[in-house]
This record gives sequence, C-alpha cells and structure tokens, in this order.
Amino acid sequence: MLMPSRTKYRKVRKGRIHGGTASSLNQLAYGRFALVSQQSERITSRQIEAARQAMTRHVKRGGQIWIRIFPHTPVTRKPQDVKMGSGKGNPEFFVAKVKPGTVLFEMDGVAEDVAREAMRLAAHKLPVKTLFTLKEDQ
Repeated sequence: MLMPSRTKYRKVRKGRIHGGTASSLNQLAYGRFALVSQQSERITSRQIEAARQAMTRHVKRGGQIWIRIFPHTPVTRKPQDVKMGSGKGNPEFFVAKVKPGTVLFEMDGVAEDVAREAMRLAAHKLPVKTLFTLKEDQ
C-alpha cells in the first residue's frame, strides 16, 4: 500500500475539500489514456491499490500504468467503546484528497479498448465518479 515514508506531523486536522476544479494534476503527463475524477472525495491507499491491481490484471503483461495521486493525509480513529474526550485517536490509514478534474491514473502501451476496460474495472474500486479520457481530447 502507498503511504508516506515520513510526515512532518503525525496527526492532521480533517479539513475540507473546498469547491472548484483541480488546478494541478489536471493534465495528462505520461500516457495516452487517463482516468479523471468528476467528484471531490478522499481516496484511501487501499482503494488506490485495489484499482491498480484491477488494471494490471486486465492488461496482463502489456502496457504501463502511472498512479498520479498519492495518499499524504493521515486519518485517525479512536478505538471502539472509548468514552468521549481523552484526546485524538491514532493514525489508522492515509488518504489522497481529490477534486473534480484530477487525473488519477494514466496508461500507455495498450490498445484503446483494453485501456478503456481496465480503467472501467479500476473505477469500480474508487469512491468517485470517473471519466475515461484520451490524450487527443486535451
């Protein structure tokens, strides 16, 4: 699973994903095909890994895949049956905050129909609505 090797602060506040579209990570940089988010949401490292596995299994040994998002933000949880108060919980997992228009994955080296099906399988693993785009559309 993806996680930062070290962070400046162990715990961070939840924050919000404010409106608007992505101003960075919104252009194709490496591949010809891309999976682009259409909603704002927090995507966990487990969901990113599940989507990656679904894509690589479908393309088998062909093509190359780039993961454009990274889960930097730690999410804390308190243990079950713990009373209110007594501070913030411990970090449990990491998330990537995603805005509409963010390129999530890129792919190259395969036919368009194979890439489209692989991205469709990956999209089922993610909590956001997504759009399959081509480099020519940009």
